[in-house]
Amino acid sequence: MSILAVLKSRALAGMEAQEVSVEVHLANGLPAFTIVGLADTEVKEAKDRVRAAIQNGGFDFPAQRITVNLAPADMPKESGRFDLPIALGILAASRQIPTRRLHQYEFAGELSLSGELRPIRGALAMSLATRRDGGCLAFILPLANADEAALVSAAAIYPAESLLQVCRHFAGKSVEDMLSRHEAAPLAAAPEYPDFADVKGQRLVKRALEVAAAGNHSVLLVGPPGSGKTMLASRFAGLLPAMSDEEALEAAAVQSLTGAFRIEQWKQRPFRSPHHTSSGAALVGGGSVPRPGEISLAHRGVLFLDELPEFDRRVLDVLREPMESGRITISRAARQADFPAHFQLIAAMNPCPCGYYGHQSVACRCPPDVRLRYQNRVSGPLLDRIDIQMEVGSVHADILASAADGEPSAVIAARVQAAAEVQRRRQGKLNQFLTPREIDHHCKLDRPSKTQLRDSMQQFKWSGRAYHRILRVARTIADLDRAAAIQLKHVKEAIQYRRVLNE
Repeated sequence: MSILAVLKSRALAGMEAQEVSVEVHLANGLPAFTIVGLADTEVKEAKDRVRAAIQNGGFDFPAQRITVNLAPADMPKESGRFDLPIALGILAASRQIPTRRLHQYEFAGELSLSGELRPIRGALAMSLATRRDGGCLAFILPLANADEAALVSAAAIYPAESLLQVCRHFAGKSVEDMLSRHEAAPLAAAPEYPDFADVKGQRLVKRALEVAAAGNHSVLLVGPPGSGKTMLASRFAGLLPAMSDEEALEAAAVQSLTGAFRIEQWKQRPFRSPHHTSSGAALVGGGSVPRPGEISLAHRGVLFLDELPEFDRRVLDVLREPMESGRITISRAARQADFPAHFQLIAAMNPCPCGYYGHQSVACRCPPDVRLRYQNRVSGPLLDRIDIQMEVGSVHADILASAADGEPSAVIAARVQAAAEVQRRRQGKLNQFLTPREIDHHCKLDRPSKTQLRDSMQQFKWSGRAYHRILRVARTIADLDRAAAIQLKHVKEAIQYRRVLNE
């Protein structure tokens, strides 16, 4: 005699959480426990965890031939998220728990040997997938994942602490045994960032960063050691427009894939600062089971690359495509994963190996050819994609000794927010994402502005991409100025921000 139980769960494939049927079959014969369906090592190790959890929960582990099929069979399955549905399937097939309501739920959770439910990666992505698929099933998840999963509106989340608690829920012997639907936790107050008022001097650089924040433009800061490049970059996220609910969900879902999301981070712009020894895979993501890299973890936030020329040139060049497309696709022989990567690049570098070329009081020790080789570590195609390239000069001791003279981040952020709202009303997106056709429509120039831009293009030998990027920056400057049309002064300011390292 054979018995079959079927439960629902989900497998992660990049940002997608595809539905998986967990089919448990019990048959007579020599005792055996087999898991099929393209399961990796973590899933196959569930056999020992599930066996111990069932026995330590006070249930009988069937002395039969147990076959677990994770369908569809051609979809790779990884992690311990299938422990809970496998254990429940065995208990249901062996008639130790009722089966009548199992079809109303989806399940995910890793089991300890004692039967305790441990958190899983990607709970928010799974909850989002359920809503996107139009599903109406409730989700039973570990208690530690409940807050993030409940961020999805109308999600029916039922958290549990152990396998035994889930079994009592389906046995339904008393109200106290039933799991309660989890309501979204009170969301954190407005996110806190380091304040721009801490930065003394650097008025022109602060203005450039304000423009970058208003239009989502990328920035390169070039200056000697100690001039404040890192300090400025670390405060940049506090200038960005407030995140919408959809943007916050996207960013949180990516963080959830690595298990790094915390409810306290809700609507806080990500700030990622990988070390210059990071590999290309660390930046774009990868692995036999593809996981997001730094550029995806910075989705809807800031990717800060300090000491830019110290990165391997091939590593830097992997940024070129996602900077244009806002997505990264990782292909492997057995699978393909697609991750979002709408990040705002802020990079910093010294002008030469010793760092003091152009310094007011410290002489540079680098010969011209050494300085040129150092700057050429940043490829031309990558540099061409950076909208704003600013020199950050050293700050005089008298300024450092004086009281802070800068505007607070909140004041600058209010202007940025107003400019961003103008852009969204006019074109439905920030200026950085304008297509060439939209640029022709929204970034029209008068005759003096056209002449100025044409002369600068010829003088500095800028590319067509640089032309479009200057127009986008000029449009942002005009929006900050509350100007309906781009004026000559806006074009001149945008041109000043387009510094070529080797000019």
